[in-house]
Amino acid sequence: MNQHEGYGRVLIKLSGEALAGGRGRGLDFPFIESVCSVLARCVSNGTQIALVLGGGNFWRGAKDGAGTMERSRADHIGMLATVMNSLAVADKLEQAGVRTRVMTSVPMVTFADVYTRRGAVEALENGAVVLFGAGTGSPYFSTDTAAALRAVEIGADALLLAKSVDAVYSADPKKDPNAVRYDHITYEEVLERHLNVMDMTATSLAMDNNVPVRVFALSDPENIARAAAGEDVGTLVESATH
Repeated sequence: MNQHEGYGRVLIKLSGEALAGGRGRGLDFPFIESVCSVLARCVSNGTQIALVLGGGNFWRGAKDGAGTMERSRADHIGMLATVMNSLAVADKLEQAGVRTRVMTSVPMVTFADVYTRRGAVEALENGAVVLFGAGTGSPYFSTDTAAALRAVEIGADALLLAKSVDAVYSADPKKDPNAVRYDHITYEEVLERHLNVMDMTATSLAMDNNVPVRVFALSDPENIARAAAGEDVGTLVESATH
């Protein structure tokens, strides 16, 4: 598919920190409402949308639990944080008139449905936004990897990464004024240069299954609509053969 035609089905990864807005922690509901307003417009335009939310606005397992907790248990807390975010965003989407389905990779039947690929695809085809919570369901895997995995499973046309930075850079632009900004780069270059796009597991998964990845800033929620429409926003990561 030509990247300028717009995507029929996308998986959008939203960082937990972004959901906190300028607060750093917790949930910035006015900002979340602005994001959900854009998502609602994308759905009304016919784009099928799945979401994976990070949990860093509440807890980062490897960082917050480092040296004080067993890693698996720290990661389990992180999974719960992603479910909290999924429920909050689902509520705001429904207030915006969008049907949702929250699915978790571990059973939490009081709060959400247990993830199945068939159930997720059916919900997408029926116009619901599907929110995948609890990561992959296993410790030691990031929500980036969960996003890449679910994107592959549901046959997404692209994986859209809405982050705190506006593109992929050769180094942290906040620390290195000489950092080079990329408009287009290959998976292979990302892995070879250890660039901060996704973790290596997620990048390899997207590369092996030829899922294009677009990285852009969530600070302007309109970038979500631009990315879903296939516009040249941020950085496009794809295979060298394109």
